[in-house]
Amino acid sequence: MNGLPAEMADRWQDRAEPAPGDGLIYWHMLVGTDPDVIALAQKARRKLAPFGGLHMTPYAWLHITALIAGPTSRIGTEQIRQMSKAAARLLADVPPVTVTLGKILYHPEAIMLAVQPAEALAPVRNVVKAATSEVTGSSGGAGNKLPWAPHITIAYSTARQPAAPIIAALGRSLPERNVQISTVSVVNQQGPERSWDWHPEATIRFGTSL
Repeated sequence: MNGLPAEMADRWQDRAEPAPGDGLIYWHMLVGTDPDVIALAQKARRKLAPFGGLHMTPYAWLHITALIAGPTSRIGTEQIRQMSKAAARLLADVPPVTVTLGKILYHPEAIMLAVQPAEALAPVRNVVKAATSEVTGSSGGAGNKLPWAPHITIAYSTARQPAAPIIAALGRSLPERNVQISTVSVVNQQGPERSWDWHPEATIRFGTSL
């Protein structure tokens, strides 16, 4: 994600998504209540305001994805309870993590804030993979990409257009902010991705237990 795209693309043009009523279970670090994250997202939105073809992540759902656990057809309420319990046990000795935001990442389908250092949140990802595997027998569903590069998506692209004007307007970085990450949540994402029909089912705080 460090290279610069020549052209933006429509993220959802050929993307398979859950139908209405179907869902995917995600592990997300939800950061939409952090004032520093909101400030960066607002600054980016102001710079991107002249451009069409961009779908902004709602402030409430700004997030760092740790893992796609799997579809709701395979992971139900009891499995979510067990995964949350397992994650709380495994996160009991993991303290809150401070990361730095500011660097902008560009992809043909999205504009993102890098989370640095990327390895700082690796223990959290390892825990949710282990908790998911312990309960479901799988360490995650389709769609998990390697290597894992934690990020916060500010905007998704919904149209083909040259990327250079967007990159020139937003730049490669925003003023750096240090943000503390202290929780990870199990989120049921219902229906198409951009409908934002999200339902947090459990939130686990680092260094504690359920």
